[in-house]
Amino acid sequence: MTRSDPILFAKALADETRQRIMKLCCCRWLSVTEIVEQLSVTQPTVSHHLAVLREAGLVNVREEGKHSFYRLNQDRMTVCCGELRTKFASEDDKTETS
Repeated sequence: MTRSDPILFAKALADETRQRIMKLCCCRWLSVTEIVEQLSVTQPTVSHHLAVLREAGLVNVREEGKHSFYRLNQDRMTVCCGELRTKFASEDDKTETS
């Protein structure tokens, strides 16, 4: 699977904790520590889920010294949603949007 594969995107969205992380990081940069505090889960759990989101291209990462900050990649979300729609649209749907 490549990063552009809509199935990778769907798998990243399939977990409730990742959905909660994405919602938190939607409009601002957050550190792992801030995410841990807001979700009340362990740091290794948050780090694991951020790695999955990062692999799918769904979060951007900004490094500041020893700290990493994460924010939802809105552009990637838009592209992936469009790819999923295209992948699963019926032939009738595809001709209607053309």
